[in-house]
Amino acid sequence: MNRIQNAFQDKKAFIGFITAGDPSLDKTIEFVLEMERAGAALVELGVPFSDPIAEGPVIQEANLRALEAGCTTDKLFEMVERLRQKTQIPLVFLAYANSLYKYGYERFCERCAEVGIDGVIIPDMPFEEKQELAPIAREHDVAVISLISPTSEKRIQMIAAEADGFIYVVSSLGVTGVRDNITTDVASIVKTIREVTDTPAAVGFGINRKEQVTEYTTIADGAIVGSAIVKLVAQYGESAGPEIYKYVSEMVSGLANE
Repeated sequence: MNRIQNAFQDKKAFIGFITAGDPSLDKTIEFVLEMERAGAALVELGVPFSDPIAEGPVIQEANLRALEAGCTTDKLFEMVERLRQKTQIPLVFLAYANSLYKYGYERFCERCAEVGIDGVIIPDMPFEEKQELAPIAREHDVAVISLISPTSEKRIQMIAAEADGFIYVVSSLGVTGVRDNITTDVASIVKTIREVTDTPAAVGFGINRKEQVTEYTTIADGAIVGSAIVKLVAQYGESAGPEIYKYVSEMVSGLANE
């Protein structure tokens, strides 16, 4: 059983996201360990990029802070190598297609395998273009994680049938960010997914309260929280570790039991 499968084995999963390198790569290690200590089952690491089109202002600003602090893809891989000496929590990169293309698909996937990255999410890579990367990633046991959005409609089952790792169900139209109300019929999307695959489905975009974690993990296998955690990093900087632990602990306590 690989690490991603283990994250969802016989339990609901809380997935936390942070932008790697914000405010520093050393602090990224600390923040991941704090999320794990608080009960996170998997952590997404954002690969800093100058034009993250799927992100709202909170994560956009985090990307810029990380880049200004000198974070590069090579330094990020070195950080993960150090992090893996301390934890075996599943780790997934969230990266933009240009970052992988520039680095080289083969080289990127090979480094992921070497340092212990379990999967990659690429928000701006359409399903039809995934086939350029998927065979290379598969050779290195790196899951290319599919996103299914409210606009996927008739494509939901086509995307789900070929999904690897877990399926990222996008709860809302637009960019990432904290939302008070999510009106998408997520239950219908998950039901459609279930008709073609048992691959775990986790809901993200906008989730920031314990009650939302309960709601969406009643429907799906996991809940993903990003912007609310990144806001803590923006607010507390290098001292964010204890605040992240406290917040993630609260969110984890909202996981549905059934």
